[in-house]
Amino acid sequence: MDVFEGILTGFKVALSFNGLLFVLLGAIVGTLIGMIPGLGPITAIAVMIPITYGMDPAMALLLMAGVYYGAAYGGAASSILLNAPGESMSVPTTFDGYPMAKQGKAGKALAIAAIASFVGGTVSVILLTFFAPLLAKLAISFGPAEYFALMLMGLMTVSSFSEGSTVKALISATIGFMVATIGIDGQTGTTRYTFGNANLLEGIDFLIIALGLFALAEVSSLIFERKQKSAFSNKLGSLSLSKQDYKEMAGPMGRQSVMGFLIGVLPGAGGTIASFLGYISEKKISKKPEEFGKGSIAGLAGPEAANNGASSGAFVPLLSLGIPGSGTTAVMLGALIVLGVQPGPLLMNDHPDVFWGVIASMYIGNVILLILNLPLIPYISKILKIPRPMLISLVIIFCIVGVYGISFRTFDLYLLVVFGIIGYFMSRMKFPAAPMLLAFILGGMMEQSLRQSLTISNGSFLIFVQKPISCALLAVALLSFIVPLLKSRKKKKRMDDSLNHTI
Repeated sequence: MDVFEGILTGFKVALSFNGLLFVLLGAIVGTLIGMIPGLGPITAIAVMIPITYGMDPAMALLLMAGVYYGAAYGGAASSILLNAPGESMSVPTTFDGYPMAKQGKAGKALAIAAIASFVGGTVSVILLTFFAPLLAKLAISFGPAEYFALMLMGLMTVSSFSEGSTVKALISATIGFMVATIGIDGQTGTTRYTFGNANLLEGIDFLIIALGLFALAEVSSLIFERKQKSAFSNKLGSLSLSKQDYKEMAGPMGRQSVMGFLIGVLPGAGGTIASFLGYISEKKISKKPEEFGKGSIAGLAGPEAANNGASSGAFVPLLSLGIPGSGTTAVMLGALIVLGVQPGPLLMNDHPDVFWGVIASMYIGNVILLILNLPLIPYISKILKIPRPMLISLVIIFCIVGVYGISFRTFDLYLLVVFGIIGYFMSRMKFPAAPMLLAFILGGMMEQSLRQSLTISNGSFLIFVQKPISCALLAVALLSFIVPLLKSRKKKKRMDDSLNHTI
């Protein structure tokens, strides 16, 4: 079955009454869940598994896929309006989305996020349609050494987050690494940095750190720095985008849709790495990098396109190889096996309705999500009309409910407060929180990949330079670390020369 015949089979499945119903239901549920800090697509799909028992496998996967990419859309709302990312891939959206909301441009920010998500999802589905088998082979070529180099590259570009001090950014990343090591060592079984507390044996959940460093830190600033509260605007602003806005969005959306998809193809990489790298790369190539973090259109459109591109890309290893590309697709893999379908190289021939039906549903789902999201922006943004004291209370309640719902432990609430205090003081002392969060997210995966690589090479670090892909990624990592330092030194020298000339 060729591509065009397959996609026609897929649209026949997705455009049926039941297909449209399940795509619509999944998109709505995913969008709503994505807006709530503490809940994400993994939780939603896990809840959907009992509902899908006995269903046609194609319809079941259509429903779960709708929830997956719907949540990628919905995560932007809480990030932009409340500075409270509920999922790790939504964190970069806060960097410029929340400043835009503070400037009275919440409507514009939500519109940009919706359009960028649509473009990212659609471009990646087109790539998925034509290149899934080829990219599955590329994904296989990535071993532990390549994954370590990829993640190191992401962390080395951490200097892009610093607003002048690379040292502060690296200190922040180091703290993130330290927090990531808390708990039981997966390889040796020994406890690390638990200080005898049983509550720390499983480590610290991402949501605790994210809501603490961003949401609670922002709430603390509003409470303790009341003189600055007038800087926050509760106006929706215009939803319309100018030609200049579209021009600024076009490049980032196109580039990051493709890059997000390629990163999503790599098993284990997912939307988090894609969205962070999307933000970093756009800042590096921008002619106005000083605008990033202050309401940049490119800084918002880039990561939104990237994380939606990665959501579709994650289906390549799932459908073609039977390897989950992310935590969410791992849950889907289990659900498909329960339904009697084994994803892998034979899926396209044995169950073409499942393989091509999911791909066709993504075309339809992205259109449905755009139609749903744009008209709902005025209603979603009404949260800005809530009086400031009440909004602060709601954000705190959201944080408490989201964190407590993870494991129902009061100890996690204490940790939330601790990271809220850390986030507040980091903000006051100009230490960027993003490098810490990124290092925490990648820390465990980097450690595992490093250990696997050294086990394969019998302890030799040459494995990282002997493989072409890992060697190239390490070279990029080194350049991304050195270039900002050279630029900073050159800028300082130019200022000194200017000062001496003036004297």
